[in-house]
Amino acid sequence: MPGSYTFPIGLDEREKELVRPFFTNVDRHVFALINMPEVVKGTLFSRYSRSEKSARRLLLDEFIPNKEVMEAIEGNMPSKGIEANLAIGRAEDFYQRVLVGYGDDSVAELAGSHAACENISSLAADLITDSRIGFSYLEKSARYIPFDKKVDGKYLWFRSPKLMESRFGDAYERTMDLLFDEYSRWLPVVISYAKENNPRSGDTTERAYENAMRAKACDVLKNLLTAGRLTNIGLFGNGRAYEYLLTRLYSSNLAEGVDLAGRLHAELSLVIPSFVKRSQLSEYITKTRETMGGFYSRNMKQGGAGGRAGPYLELVDYDRDAEAKVLASMLYPYSNLDLNSLRGAVVAMAPEQRKELVKAYLSNRRNRRDKPGRALESAYYTFELCANYGIFRDLHRHRMLTLERQVLGTSLGYDVPEELVALGLDREYARLMEEVAEVHREIAVEMPIEAQYVVPRSYHMRWYMKMNLREVYHLAELRSTKQGHPDYRKIAQNMKRMIEKVHPVLAEFMQVDMNDYALARLDSERRIDRKLAELDGKTGVHG
Repeated sequence: MPGSYTFPIGLDEREKELVRPFFTNVDRHVFALINMPEVVKGTLFSRYSRSEKSARRLLLDEFIPNKEVMEAIEGNMPSKGIEANLAIGRAEDFYQRVLVGYGDDSVAELAGSHAACENISSLAADLITDSRIGFSYLEKSARYIPFDKKVDGKYLWFRSPKLMESRFGDAYERTMDLLFDEYSRWLPVVISYAKENNPRSGDTTERAYENAMRAKACDVLKNLLTAGRLTNIGLFGNGRAYEYLLTRLYSSNLAEGVDLAGRLHAELSLVIPSFVKRSQLSEYITKTRETMGGFYSRNMKQGGAGGRAGPYLELVDYDRDAEAKVLASMLYPYSNLDLNSLRGAVVAMAPEQRKELVKAYLSNRRNRRDKPGRALESAYYTFELCANYGIFRDLHRHRMLTLERQVLGTSLGYDVPEELVALGLDREYARLMEEVAEVHREIAVEMPIEAQYVVPRSYHMRWYMKMNLREVYHLAELRSTKQGHPDYRKIAQNMKRMIEKVHPVLAEFMQVDMNDYALARLDSERRIDRKLAELDGKTGVHG
């Protein structure tokens, strides 16, 4: 993008030649993975989400030196010469005829691609992860990786050309650097505080302890990171999913999204060209956005922030007949009755008999990985949340639900981490948040979409989530686990409490951890130690 700063790739010419066979390019931040077996691609992306390194650097440092990995990669390399080219050409011709000639979109689900988007903003990453079906994602984690480092003297935040070249450019740059300066200054302070309050026990390795303390500090200070914080995201999807993702990005009202669409489209055209050929700006999406915005402005717009302030979680709507519907659906596969007859029979049951039915259906689950049956999809719940942007990003990952959000801003307040209060940094933190809010308000008058880049994660935003009971089970059980962030653990716990009030029978077997934990990551790090020890024992390798 003209006027934008591009972070260096970080490879010398020799290293570029080493990794060139495995990526569609070696000198751009958006690329696709090629010539690797699926197991290597998956492993590479797994490491990607827990590392500061780029995908290419990871391959160089951790995969290429491994003999077994390289044997697997070399065994997957395509043969050279005319025969290979003819085979590729024949496959391409076939897909062209079926996909384009006959318009059978389902064919696009038979081929997929791994891709990576590096040094994009969190806001752009949100646009990518809006896609619900056909994709798997892994993103660089702000919970495990500190953002106190500079590259070429610059912090890792997105330098939006539209903002940097506007009259707000200086204020934007100053504010973003200030937030990262404070993050860097407070990081060792919070790590020391975590260690003072959680001394290392004799059975905890130094590796596990140091990682847990750093993760605790990152958990606290990620509230300072903004929607403009740079991140890396690895994704795997089928052709159909990519086609729609590119169409949405091309139609985005965020310039970075449109630019990203073009760069990602160019790389995917090298590996799955037939399936992304039709991706383009959608007039339907852009015109609907314009007409709906115009209708709201003319007929409903309020002064100020408008509506209820946060934070809050509210069960806005639910199915009053959910219990009868779900219990009838539980019986349906084992019955020869029609659904309405089963519902009538369930309504006539005594309360204890209903409880017995639910117990028979759900009590055999050993843990959250035993997924409850589809009968729970017969009931729906709509929750509205006003919570910090960080919580939104964690809950946004769930796929099988309806989620809509409002534009990120600074008018709904912000959260103050209790650790900063204990350290006496809360007043300084409050002054920082207010300074950011003032800059955001100035930018938002002219550029409400780009103004989101400067908003830290601690600020509240509104969104709603509509999901069936099965998805509530999945979300609440997953997001309440011990290693989860305290902010979203409370959301998951309260979701269960709210359903218990309206449908106690249906919520009884929801395996939500209702406890609080001071140091969420330590047990996870100890488990990693045990697994490493087991691997060392099997391979005889120590390190």
